[in-house]
Amino acid sequence: MRRAIISISLLISLFAVPGCMSAAEHSQSLHSSNERELTVGTVQRKIVKGMSQAAVAEALGSPNIVSKDEDGDETWIYDKIASEVSFSSDSGGTVAGVGAGGGGSDVMILGGLGGSYSRSAGAAASTQKTLTVVIKFSQAGRVKDFSYHSSKF
Repeated sequence: MRRAIISISLLISLFAVPGCMSAAEHSQSLHSSNERELTVGTVQRKIVKGMSQAAVAEALGSPNIVSKDEDGDETWIYDKIASEVSFSSDSGGTVAGVGAGGGGSDVMILGGLGGSYSRSAGAAASTQKTLTVVIKFSQAGRVKDFSYHSSKF
């Protein structure tokens, strides 16, 4: 009988464990995790004057806006907005009690005293970040100039 209980417990644990994911793993599985990787550092490291449109698309992904100026030069605009929300909470309390006891062969003393105290506190904060990248290409399809602006509030 004991062997059967152990076998059933092992079988249940094999099916239960693979379903557990950490918060970081959940975050990585979101479709927007790749878009969050566009940072000022990425632009500074990967974009250089003279690189091709294909190389820019490989480095940064697809732009949000594509336009042409009066000279026929193409401009790509990457406009990203990210919201971050964090929450922290804490709770605690105490519980005390006194029970019953016996004092002799026929004597039983009954009585009780109890009490409890609890409290909780929490805080939430939200932050927004923006990143705008503007890349201008020559008519030959090469980076002519680029600029970026980042803000956090």
